Amino acid sequence: MASEVDATPTGLPIEDAERYSRQVLFRGIGAEGQKKLQQGHAAVIGVGATGAATAGLLARAGVGRLTLIDRDFVEPSNLQRQVLFDEDDARAALPKAEAARQHLARINSGIQVNAQVADLVPANISALLEGANIVLDCTDNFETRYLLNDFCVREGKPWIYAAAVGSYAATMNILPQETACLACIFPAAPSGNVETCDTAGILSTAVNLAASLQTTEALKFLTGQPELMRRTLLSFDLWTGERSEIATAHPRKGCDVCEARSFRYLAGEGRPHITLCGRNSVQIHEHHRPVDLLALRDRLSPLGKVRSNGMLLRFERPPHSITVFPDGRALVQGTTDIGLARSLYARFIGV
Repeated sequence: MASEVDATPTGLPIEDAERYSRQVLFRGIGAEGQKKLQQGHAAVIGVGATGAATAGLLARAGVGRLTLIDRDFVEPSNLQRQVLFDEDDARAALPKAEAARQHLARINSGIQVNAQVADLVPANISALLEGANIVLDCTDNFETRYLLNDFCVREGKPWIYAAAVGSYAATMNILPQETACLACIFPAAPSGNVETCDTAGILSTAVNLAASLQTTEALKFLTGQPELMRRTLLSFDLWTGERSEIATAHPRKGCDVCEARSFRYLAGEGRPHITLCGRNSVQIHEHHRPVDLLALRDRLSPLGKVRSNGMLLRFERPPHSITVFPDGRALVQGTTDIGLARSLYARFIGV
């Protein structure tokens, strides 16, 4: 007689007591801390490698509300390290924020995930980060990080810097009016021969280390234990084992942001074009105007290959391609020449 196998019903809600049971057993969180996490709101800026890992960890931990902000879309080269995405996302060229939202809904249906397909700029930062208890930086450029620093210092909102490149990971907690801010440690953006994902590559393990460190610090804050948050800029090279820490417990005297409260990135009317990490591309974000993607598809179809999924349009005309978003923002791939990118945008999308 064949043995009977119990089948677990599908579609039934998973009880929180069961879902979070092992986390609640951890004394640092407990039942009370878990309640605080469920009431928390974290914003993740950039849903690439670090952001995808961080968002997944926050969702599994039960942070009740997540805001995901990203300007980019999923590509095959992302799949090596961006843990929330799969081949279907890359084939459909889904915006990363939306693809992440869909996957997180399957991981934890008990939390709220707000996907924002947008470039974080001075004009929208207040609206996009409204209500967030803590902001997690998972971006790939210092322009956005300085903007985050200005905004969070001005608003007294904590944020966590994170970076990963090659086999190297780094994080730093910024608690306004208490610790050093980003400008205290980096008065100016790094210059010269600076490694990027495009030049040095990246290990997925470095990404996950940065995300794990960042998420753990966020959990300390969201459970009401900011005093336990690290007061150093920590960097670690997984390949060589080298580790360093720089003290960040106190603001730097004379800091333009902390002390002088000069928020020039927040006040900026425009931002330069940014070459994206790991991509031979330029972002055009100076045309903030609605674009009718359907009409644009019809206009560009005779000129080259066009794909559209309602959230973006991708126009391929080798050796370049242009990805256009509904607000007029675009990614021009196949060049790092700003002048050429601007010319291609004007030629095919319009001035």
